[in-house]
Amino acid sequence: MNNAEIDSVATNKSAIMDEEPNPAVYKVAIYGLLSLALLYTLFFAKSLLMPILVALLFSLLLSPMVTLFRRFYIPRTLSAILLLAMIGGPVTILAIELATPAQKWLAQLPQLSTKLTKELDNLSMVISPDSVPEVKARPLPRKEASFNVFGWFSNHQEPIAAEETTAVGNSALSARVMQGGIEKIISILGATPVVIAQFITFIILVLFLLSFGPRLYDSYLEIFPLERNKRRSVVLIGKLQKELSRYIVTVTIINIGLGVVTAGVFWIIGVDDALLWGALVGLLNFAPYVGPFIALIILSLAGVTQYGMELVALLPAAVYFGINMLEAQFITPTVLGRHMRLNPLILILWILIWGWLWGPAGVLLAVPLLVCIKLAAGQLNILSNWVKLIETSA
Repeated sequence: MNNAEIDSVATNKSAIMDEEPNPAVYKVAIYGLLSLALLYTLFFAKSLLMPILVALLFSLLLSPMVTLFRRFYIPRTLSAILLLAMIGGPVTILAIELATPAQKWLAQLPQLSTKLTKELDNLSMVISPDSVPEVKARPLPRKEASFNVFGWFSNHQEPIAAEETTAVGNSALSARVMQGGIEKIISILGATPVVIAQFITFIILVLFLLSFGPRLYDSYLEIFPLERNKRRSVVLIGKLQKELSRYIVTVTIINIGLGVVTAGVFWIIGVDDALLWGALVGLLNFAPYVGPFIALIILSLAGVTQYGMELVALLPAAVYFGINMLEAQFITPTVLGRHMRLNPLILILWILIWGWLWGPAGVLLAVPLLVCIKLAAGQLNILSNWVKLIETSA
């Protein structure tokens, strides 16, 4: 082989090498596929993973208290049961107290939809009175006697009155809203057995994690001698427990205060069932941005139900908006400080993703989970640039 042929082969080889894709492309593609696989796994296995994740968060939250009780020679199982009773008792009592007003407001939803439909029809007639179509009368079929069982086996048509026809036409939107509400209630009732099973699984997992989890973790560190950075692992778990407990307890106290203040102001201005709305806004405030927006919509509907289509109907939503702005702009940033600050855009995208994955439970779990990931990444000194990005503020 002469020099020309050697040069030609080398040139062709270099050209082939230049045509090969950059390894970074493969890396991005692999990470993308892994992300999609993780998302769909979380979505399809949510009934299994949701109680496990909630139990892990609760165990991290309550583990320092169980360790404190252990110093007073109280068994871990007994202290775990006592802590769950201390948390679940007040929540159960509050739920029992709020069950009656909640049922009352749910029963008023059909009337509310009808009232809103009528008000919208009146408003449309005022805006464009000539746009109402005329309905021509037509002959109606007569009724003949026949056998009828719940609408089956009927061979006749009953006459329909003109008033009924008009009512059906005017309440079409109301009927659709009512049908949608009924279907939603039926879907919730259908999911009740799954929710009960997940709740029982969550209670059992929390008890076992608090009772046997620390010993299992210590055994893991002893049995695997090749495990590196054992001290860092111990420090990481301790840091997560401390910071997560501080965050959740602080946010819970703030939200309880928000609910109490809102309920108190509502009671002073005469809003019906002020305690129900205070508990609702306190619970929804665990989901930043999304929760307060939903609370504003619900309070606006409650105002319309109580006061009618008047300007005063916006008073409950306006009062809550003012209280929430004070809490969100001044109280929460001051109490939590810079260390727990999260970028609003990243936070809202994170909440939307978990809301799509796990529904309302995912919305409530999104922020504590993001805080855990940020704390773990900061403690392990990994993804430091992403941690700084998450902590950036407007």
